[in-house]
Amino acid sequence: MSTENEGTSEGASVPPAPSVPPTPVDAPAAQAHPEHPAPDGGSPTTPLPPVPPNAPGTAQGHGSSPYPGYGGGDRGGYGEPAGPAAPAAHAGQGGYGTQEQPPVGPPPGAPSPPDASWPPPPAPGTPSYDGGGAGEGAGGGAAGWGSSYQEPAPKKDGRRGRLVAAVLVAALVAGGLGGGLGYTLAKNNDDGNGSTTVSSSTSGGNVKRDPGTVAAVAAMALPSTVTIEAESSSGEGGTGTGFVFDTQGHIVTNNHVVADAVDGGKVAATFPDGKKYDAEVVGHAQGYDVAVIKLKNAPSNLKPLTLGNSDKVAVGDSTIAIGAPFGLSNTVTTGIISAKNRPVASSDGTGSQASYMSALQTDASINPGNSGGPLLDAQGNVIGINSAIQSTSNGGFGTGQSGSIGLGFAIPINQAKYVAQELIKTGKPVYAKIGASVSLEEGTGGAKITDQGAGGSESVDPNGPADQAGLRPGDVITKLDDRVIDSGPTLIGEIWTHKPGDEVTLTYERGGKEQTTKLILGSRVGDS
Repeated sequence: MSTENEGTSEGASVPPAPSVPPTPVDAPAAQAHPEHPAPDGGSPTTPLPPVPPNAPGTAQGHGSSPYPGYGGGDRGGYGEPAGPAAPAAHAGQGGYGTQEQPPVGPPPGAPSPPDASWPPPPAPGTPSYDGGGAGEGAGGGAAGWGSSYQEPAPKKDGRRGRLVAAVLVAALVAGGLGGGLGYTLAKNNDDGNGSTTVSSSTSGGNVKRDPGTVAAVAAMALPSTVTIEAESSSGEGGTGTGFVFDTQGHIVTNNHVVADAVDGGKVAATFPDGKKYDAEVVGHAQGYDVAVIKLKNAPSNLKPLTLGNSDKVAVGDSTIAIGAPFGLSNTVTTGIISAKNRPVASSDGTGSQASYMSALQTDASINPGNSGGPLLDAQGNVIGINSAIQSTSNGGFGTGQSGSIGLGFAIPINQAKYVAQELIKTGKPVYAKIGASVSLEEGTGGAKITDQGAGGSESVDPNGPADQAGLRPGDVITKLDDRVIDSGPTLIGEIWTHKPGDEVTLTYERGGKEQTTKLILGSRVGDS
């Protein structure tokens, strides 16, 4: 995977039915009474009940108009097609209709009612008592439930009236108490100017942040993180980040952060409290992309950050990155470890030699200026050095600089620690090697040993580690120990996670057959 360093340039619904329909009341059936014989010797009849003057004619379902629901359409993200809008929901629900049951008709020979038009015929669409169709209001109201009219029986006692009076008296008493209490409180809070405003407390109480929270980790790590300004002798340079490595004033960062200041340039480091110190480059490793600077007149109260164990990191672990993205010093971002042992070949875009790493991948927001800053675990231990990002091809939404798209890469701290210690000790990096040139092309199915080395030299060093292990030009290395090797850069990154003298097992293909061999890694000093 090729990346960039990021430091220096840095439709309608069916309405619901009513839950419980009102129970229809049957009209009283006519009964024969022998003590009241029918006139003219006819059959006995029951007198007609009086018709209420204001009784309605026919029940109408109170169907409401349909209302469009607030359908939520999906919104597409940047560069993503918008999702289909959710259909708007219609809801037109009919009310509970009240059905009038016509009175029992007069017996044969009785005079007709004064108004032959009462009751009127049912209007079209009116729900019938036996649960006829839905009302015809717009939106399709649900069928109303009819109920027959029945004249209420008169009340014979005044207990209900007395109860209402008692409740009213109680309410008045309670209201009087409330009013009196409110007046008393207002009076006691009166400041003499007629104001009854009650002031709220201005104190929010003490805020406690438990150890292990992002805020607690940031508070611990920020004082030991610096913003680095590097400038070449011609005035060119940029901004990056570093962190305190020891009490002697050594600061670990990326090589590409300070590369401009190596030959006659200037370096300065600024702490979050605003104190700024001049510094010098102690050593830098271009291949590892690690560098060490040392503060001049370093303060005596430096607190080095605790180094973790990057070999024990698991995918899904929380991460916290600290840096100066786009020059915004002391910025804290969070995420997780999204992958391990990610082969990364990075470049700062100047055409200089690339860096190779078997990186920790994180989705914590990392941008130009985060380079060299610490990648911390949830306990505040340094597990990596933020070094590279996968960026968009146009440089990040037309800004001219690459921006974070959630793919950041950090040098594992176990490797960076070894490199930093060598730089402090000798000023030069020491690289492990196999003593063979491999192709950097993709799609070779592994790391293929080339037919010829750099500058026309042999591709396999005579008596070197690869030669002694029996490797030949054309062999394709597919594994280093249990790590799958899919290209030359992947092999280089994996080799550089080891130290010179380490024994490794290489799996390779020759003539279509798979073979394995043991190999003891050699060493190379410097970046030449």
